Amino acid sequence: MSIACGRLLAVASGKGGVGKTWFAITLAHALSREGRRVLLFDGDLGLANVDIQLGLTPTRDLAAMLAGRASLADCVLRYAPGGFDIVAGQSGSGALASLDGAALEACLAALRDAARRYDLVLLDLGAGLESGVRRMAAFADQLLVLATEEPTSLTDAYAVLKLHAADRPGGDAGVVVNQAASRAGGERTHATLLRACQAFLGTSPPLAGVVRRDERVREAIRRQAPLLTRHPTSIAAADVEAIARTLL
Repeated sequence: MSIACGRLLAVASGKGGVGKTWFAITLAHALSREGRRVLLFDGDLGLANVDIQLGLTPTRDLAAMLAGRASLADCVLRYAPGGFDIVAGQSGSGALASLDGAALEACLAALRDAARRYDLVLLDLGAGLESGVRRMAAFADQLLVLATEEPTSLTDAYAVLKLHAADRPGGDAGVVVNQAASRAGGERTHATLLRACQAFLGTSPPLAGVVRRDERVREAIRRQAPLLTRHPTSIAAADVEAIARTLL
């Protein structure tokens, strides 16, 4: 798995609470520090929180674009401290969560067009297996599925990979184990998921990386500050930076 210019990379999880949005933000920051032009798109339709984690108050968000009041370019907000751009979602909008197919396809077409102006567009997808999430995951060039060492998280990550294999046969999907007790523990978690995928799906999603458990992550989220700014030498920061370099 490697990143080419103008690629769309979706970050997904089968369940909430695994650190998906935090990881997407930190990965966007890490990629920008590697000199890449990055757009982070909050595609969690209904429970968006990229802007909240960064302490931002956007004047235009995804809802404005979908309502026809603004273009996607109008909704882009520069996050100067991280060196990347974001398109914020709108938390608590049932209308966004139940977006119809035509509106979703128009949104995806706008994203593909925007990708020409970036090295990478990161899609922070909503947790779960709804049709909109599946469509966005299949639309992306690459998919990263976040899982933790919890058995329920593994089950849900497997479900995401199973549906992605059906929606996009031969698609490029990898696994990130987050909040791992150790690197070896994260590798064992991936090995468990890999065996299930090989046995029942005939796929072998690679391990894109392991992010070790780090209390400074929680502190940075509370402070609404990126980990790479607040705690750049932390173990979780080093792990995400390693994933960014591997992708590149």
